[in-house]
Amino acid sequence: MGDLVRLCDRGDVPPGTARRFDVPGHRVALVRLDDDWYAIGDRCSHEDYSLSEGDIWPEECEIECPKHGSVFDLRTGEARTLPATGAVPVYSVRVEGDDVILELP
Repeated sequence: MGDLVRLCDRGDVPPGTARRFDVPGHRVALVRLDDDWYAIGDRCSHEDYSLSEGDIWPEECEIECPKHGSVFDLRTGEARTLPATGAVPVYSVRVEGDDVILELP
């Protein structure tokens, strides 16, 4: 198990939204879909652009880079569409009470 980092309160990220967090050595996009939480690297693998600013596709469990439209799977970090071809990192996240906790590798 890696280091645990408290990112925020559960209410700080409304359902259907993403928020960027900078933790030592990692830039993370935290995404909330109803009661499910996902944490992925916040840098598009095509170009250094923030994924947390992109559109979220809840039914597909994906996020779209706002710069060039690459789509990433929130569960695996895999790029689903061009121009990105590389995956972004994924992180374990859980909710304990009102705390949203990130597990770093």
